Amino acid sequence: MEKIGILTGGGDCPGLNPVIRAVVRRAELEGWEVLGFRNGWKGMIENEFVILDEQSVSGILPKGGTILGTSRTNPYKEEGDVDRLKSNFTKHGLKALVAVGGEDTLGVASRLSEEGLPIVGVPKTIDNDLNATDYTFGFDTAVNIAMECIDRLHTTAESHNRVMVVEIMGRHAGWIALEAGLAGGADVILIPEFPIDIDEVCAVIKRRHSRGKTFSIVAVAEGAKLSGKEVAAEKLDQFGHVRLGGIGQAVGELIEKKTGYETRVTVLGHIQRGGSPTAFDRVLGTRFGVHAVELVKEKKFGRMVSLRGREIKEVPLAEAVKQIKTVDKKFYQVARTFFG
Repeated sequence: MEKIGILTGGGDCPGLNPVIRAVVRRAELEGWEVLGFRNGWKGMIENEFVILDEQSVSGILPKGGTILGTSRTNPYKEEGDVDRLKSNFTKHGLKALVAVGGEDTLGVASRLSEEGLPIVGVPKTIDNDLNATDYTFGFDTAVNIAMECIDRLHTTAESHNRVMVVEIMGRHAGWIALEAGLAGGADVILIPEFPIDIDEVCAVIKRRHSRGKTFSIVAVAEGAKLSGKEVAAEKLDQFGHVRLGGIGQAVGELIEKKTGYETRVTVLGHIQRGGSPTAFDRVLGTRFGVHAVELVKEKKFGRMVSLRGREIKEVPLAEAVKQIKTVDKKFYQVARTFFG
């Protein structure tokens, strides 16, 4: 029996389990066995895996997270890890590997593909910042969660006559903050693509108060830049990324200092990653999983499945990871229409 592998890497997000389920169900139609490697590339390096079949993926469609676990392991970080990975690939006689992940996970997949391994990619980034696809699963769920939190903050802000700053996910791109802020009626939306002008933010808030409004909601992406710099801890992950955090508090303190209005900060953090995926993310993950196996069947390796409009397409892995997809000025101008 021929075998294919699957792994999920990077941050977890709703929609991963629908992908796993779809890969298994579609592979079984070909008579293939599926090996699920645990905790991303770490499982490939250490040969930690489980056999996946119809029974093991039954009931996982509505579950958040990933039944395979995940990590930010970079096989090119430690000497010998790539050789161990390739050895395990050969040991199992894998026909192909389906790598589900974002820029880092698929960057490794692209590099391994160039070195001769038969790999197919499935795009996964909750920030929706992966190039060559219109949407990634998990994003829709995160936007809806953040929107609901903004809705709830409105009532507290209005009751207490406060400015409420809500920090939302988005390292390099502000897609979640922008769409959640628009849908939730935030009065100011701050994202990484456009540096924060704190004086302008305070002017918007003061203008609202001059019109009789007694509260304001400020949505800020975690990667938004204050004075041209990210607010971050010093610790790096295996791919060299700093851990961001603290921009909400910094913005909140400046708003209170410059306006005199009582300001409170809410950091949504991992709440945005958790819970059951929306219908959109379940369907998108399922479509991606099915088409990934079809790419394997057609031996179209070094490719990634992609959503273009309503159609599932395929693109080179190298194209998908060559740059970040960021919010353009035209879309941000739509949000600015509602500032204040």
